[in-house]
Amino acid sequence: MKNAGVRLGREMATASEKPDRTLGRRRFLKVAVLSALAAAFPATRSRASSANPALPEKALSLFNTHTGETIQAAYWENGRYVTDALAGFNRILRDHRSGETRAIDPQLLDVLHALSRKLETRAPFHVISGYRSPTSNAALREQGHGVAAGSLHIVGKAIDIRVPGVGLTDLRGSALALGAGGVGYYPRPDFVHVDVGRVRSW
Repeated sequence: MKNAGVRLGREMATASEKPDRTLGRRRFLKVAVLSALAAAFPATRSRASSANPALPEKALSLFNTHTGETIQAAYWENGRYVTDALAGFNRILRDHRSGETRAIDPQLLDVLHALSRKLETRAPFHVISGYRSPTSNAALREQGHGVAAGSLHIVGKAIDIRVPGVGLTDLRGSALALGAGGVGYYPRPDFVHVDVGRVRSW
């Protein structure tokens, strides 16, 4: 009977240990899961906080050769376009003949910004033509200026420029190297056409 009591005691002890081991495994798994979550959430917060850091701004300086107006402003800050600055660029790039404005494609501003960085210059872009109304475009065609009937100037996706201190061939070469759209070379009137249409050159 003594041995039976010992066996019974051992069986009871073993039975009482099993739930403890099961509970221990559960606690271990719970701690492991919580630890993994704790490790994941700080990383997530870190990514979220770095999603909108002080990103490098994009700024441009333009001089309208027809109106004498200038603008120097950051049109991109903290990962987004700046509405007020875009309105300023829309105004300075308006049709100087009629005074009409149109929203300029921000991608065109991005091309100019990339071009200024490639040229390593802070000189303002001298604008010969920005937005061109359909009426102005048609009048120029009638006068034999050789503008396209479906010019991208009409939709705010093209600009004719020169840069003080930068040779026209260098300006053209840098624009071509960007591969961002169309590039036209006009040595006689002294400007380079840049647009955000399909990649081509003339």
